[in-house]
Amino acid sequence: MLNIAYVGFGKSTNRYHIPYLMERQDRFKISRVVTPTLGKRPDEQAALETTGTQFSTDIADILNDDSLDLVVVVTPAPSHYEVAKQLLLAGKNVLVDKPMVETLAQAEELVTLARERHLFFMPFQNRRFDSDFLTIQHVLAAGYVGRPVELELHMDRYRPNDGVKLGTPIDGAWYGHGVHLADQIVALFGSPDRATYDLRATREPGATIDDQFEVNLFYGDTFKATVQATELAAVAYPKWILHGTKGTYIKHNIDQQEYDLKTGIMPGMPGFGDDAPQDYGVVTYYNQNGDRIEKVIPTIHGDYGRVYDSVYDTLVNDAPKLVSDEQMLTVIELLVAGYSDAKPHVTTFDRY
Repeated sequence: MLNIAYVGFGKSTNRYHIPYLMERQDRFKISRVVTPTLGKRPDEQAALETTGTQFSTDIADILNDDSLDLVVVVTPAPSHYEVAKQLLLAGKNVLVDKPMVETLAQAEELVTLARERHLFFMPFQNRRFDSDFLTIQHVLAAGYVGRPVELELHMDRYRPNDGVKLGTPIDGAWYGHGVHLADQIVALFGSPDRATYDLRATREPGATIDDQFEVNLFYGDTFKATVQATELAAVAYPKWILHGTKGTYIKHNIDQQEYDLKTGIMPGMPGFGDDAPQDYGVVTYYNQNGDRIEKVIPTIHGDYGRVYDSVYDTLVNDAPKLVSDEQMLTVIELLVAGYSDAKPHVTTFDRY
């Protein structure tokens, strides 16, 4: 049984973290929650307090608690670096929400600090357990499309009235949404050799915060992955488009976990996160005889709680981390490079 604490008790903690832990109470106990405002979510707080969770407003309560095995940081993104550093210096294992930090120097400092103190440190990259991501991993491993040559990954929404005028890069779409897409590509293909960036503000002309991006990640001369997001897509692109030497895979709709969580359908309930059969992806390929085959690929069930399963395996069984140090540094490097020039630009990377 691992004793864990949360720094932060807002929407993300109560939507993307705690519901999944309720299905894993044989391995995790929420011992403490530190939040700036007690009683802001009275029902959720009361439910945890009945299980023995202690709520307070002082992070020192976590720093001084030697019984804790893991601290999860779910605070506003600009605070992640300072909070995580404080916890690591206090000897705590840390899981931090995305984006992990704002700068590569901050990321390298925290990774080094954790290594030197033999502590666990990792970002909460829950979308490695999106159903559509797990399914495209299967498609690639099965070799349906042959050698991949081009991939498009989209996160398209229609939110025309939610534009923000002022902010820093960590407040924008490339950090907020791009961190997921970049991590998925890095998990599949590793670090790219170079990238082209086009980050823009489309809802509020002249805004300092991007809400749309198109980033092309190049791997040698034979493969390109494009990640795109917009808040002005009344009709979305397919989520995944993968072309290879033998075929093409297309998956339209996104993972359903977030939609279910927003409507009160929780992990463990019948149908949670299930993809409807009509939303399954389709691979079109040519077999050894040259026959054109169209094959429906049932969606593999997603489960964001598997991030916690991986953390447990690392802390208890000494398994490798789900997100390696090299991968988390690569993702932050990709995010930072998006702002190295105000105009569309090309960046070349050295591999970690």
